[in-house]
Amino acid sequence: MSKHVIIVGSGNAAMCAGIAALEGGATVLMLEKADQDLAGGNTKYTAGAMRFAYDGAEDLLPLLKDPDDPRLKVTDFGGYTRAKFSEDLLGFNGGRPLSVEQERLTGTSLEAMQWLGGHGVKFEPIYSRQSFEKDGRHVFWGGLTLAAENEGVGLFDMALAVFERLGGDIRYNSAVTGLITEDGRVTGVNVGDETLHADAVILACGGFEANAALRHDLMGGNWEKAKVRGTPNNTGDGLVMAHGLGAAKYGLYPNCHATPMDLHMPDFANLALPAGDRKNYRKICYFLGVMLNANGDRFVDEGENFRNYTYAQFGKAVLDQPDHFAWQVFDAKVDDMLYAEYRFHDAHFIEADTLDELCAKMDGTDPAGARATLDAYNDAVMDDVAFDPTSLDGKGTRGLALAKSNWAQKIDTPPFKAYPVTGGITFTYGGLKVSDTGAVLRDDDTAIDCLFACGEMVGGVFFEGYPGGSGLTSGAVFGRLAGKGAAQP
Repeated sequence: MSKHVIIVGSGNAAMCAGIAALEGGATVLMLEKADQDLAGGNTKYTAGAMRFAYDGAEDLLPLLKDPDDPRLKVTDFGGYTRAKFSEDLLGFNGGRPLSVEQERLTGTSLEAMQWLGGHGVKFEPIYSRQSFEKDGRHVFWGGLTLAAENEGVGLFDMALAVFERLGGDIRYNSAVTGLITEDGRVTGVNVGDETLHADAVILACGGFEANAALRHDLMGGNWEKAKVRGTPNNTGDGLVMAHGLGAAKYGLYPNCHATPMDLHMPDFANLALPAGDRKNYRKICYFLGVMLNANGDRFVDEGENFRNYTYAQFGKAVLDQPDHFAWQVFDAKVDDMLYAEYRFHDAHFIEADTLDELCAKMDGTDPAGARATLDAYNDAVMDDVAFDPTSLDGKGTRGLALAKSNWAQKIDTPPFKAYPVTGGITFTYGGLKVSDTGAVLRDDDTAIDCLFACGEMVGGVFFEGYPGGSGLTSGAVFGRLAGKGAAQP
């Protein structure tokens, strides 16, 4: 007799869990808190990029929507091995070894992508954001190459189509308000006054990033003041319900995926925008210029590494500055690159023909301090090293207390632009501990019978930073794991 599985949430991880459970012979009901337009959790707010280990183009071509794209003949994808993926994660672990969860992520990332591809979820090379033209070829950088067609919205739509084609059912406007237990076993959920029974429940309803009170209580620092990049519906409901049943708190709760965001965005991403445009509040082209705080000082090495490896930490760094904001400063040499990157045309900015005029327009910032910092930076730029955005080019600064290590170009070509940013939160890192079947564990590593979790709810995947594109892949890996586990006889 097949099992009946209830999944709480409808984002990427939930969809992968549902597809896997249906493959395992279960019947599946997915319960989504939002209405149909706003379903999909944080997935719809992403660019749809997915980081995974691959050896070369031969691993990528079967995943592509258009394997006959003529650009492929002049494209260098390189490779991104499991060892490199592991190395990148270790770089954000603060000295911690790879966790069990990270080992699972790196070891099964390609398999998860191939599994999605086998179901008709197709991808496109990220030419506009992850490659630069060099010697007539498209050269990809940073280990991130593919995104879902139509970005996060497309990923949701394709996964939902697979889920429904396999027989899954989804209900909207159905917020789960409680877990039902019998003799220590989870037997269903409450949706308001309604009781729905199940043989297994999968929590895939996100972290607590949209809950300012929980951010204050569980994270501390300045996180209560952060803008929320994604859905307003990830308020920690699933975590609270699981903790109420004795689930262990697992992972690094004070940390999260963060990013610099437009200072003047709403507290949540603008739901009036088409879903695919909501991510554009993110402003992560700082590597092409400098960031200045209210004192006019630089506070990070903007060229420390490819932006895929720094934006999650730099979002926190911006939030921790005086008055929780900064200015990203650029000149006309990089204007075309800004417009190609995350649609800077829709951002708030100031513009001036001189640096003095620009600094005077930077509200909330000491203009004399800003001008002195820009002058010192310009004087320190290495003119004898070539600028190359496809590599860690070593074009840095000399003699500054805080260096810019790569991509340092003088800010000397008008018109000059400055974009005000603050810190935004995407998803939280602290969550639940799960077994090798996706079951939710207590502090003593015993499983809560018939309760599973995936996606942002799984702790131990990220600690002090995040290589871009890993979140959606983690959702696929742990969603598939939970779906298989819940469907087992």
